[in-house]
Amino acid sequence: MSESQSTPATNSVDSAKQEQPRPPIRILVVEDEVEIRHLIVGKLRSTGFVVDETENGVFAWSYLQAYDYDLLITDNSMPKMTGLELLAKLRAARIVLPVIMATGVPPAKEFAESPWLIPDATLAKPYTLDELLETVRKVLHVADSPRTNVAVKPRENTNTQDSPDFAS
Repeated sequence: MSESQSTPATNSVDSAKQEQPRPPIRILVVEDEVEIRHLIVGKLRSTGFVVDETENGVFAWSYLQAYDYDLLITDNSMPKMTGLELLAKLRAARIVLPVIMATGVPPAKEFAESPWLIPDATLAKPYTLDELLETVRKVLHVADSPRTNVAVKPRENTNTQDSPDFAS
């Protein structure tokens, strides 16, 4: 057999690798404003992402310890632990994870003083859900259709309006 030919076993292994769905992209959304969080989560889920949500950095830190995520989207101004404090914990623990800070008041001074805390993207409120989705895709380098979704535990219904503006 020449080197350019492959055996049937090799062909079936290559075919099986190509046909397997990629694992879903998992995103953690941290936002203390319930309505905004539900809109973000609804949009991301309707686009095919697997999304967990929480209202503050303390709970988010627990999620990050228990689960693997492909992206963290966090507000900054939140009770118990700010997004900046969460980002500092993430960096101190050497957890490599892309971060989008979606906030009304980006902490520019803190970023200037501590450049290692700068997230992969900052999205200033007000922003639309379409702008958020575009930012997510840029940060994750994904095309319009995310990886194949898998079953996730049901959550309460969320409003999935197309592009409302979020006020700060």
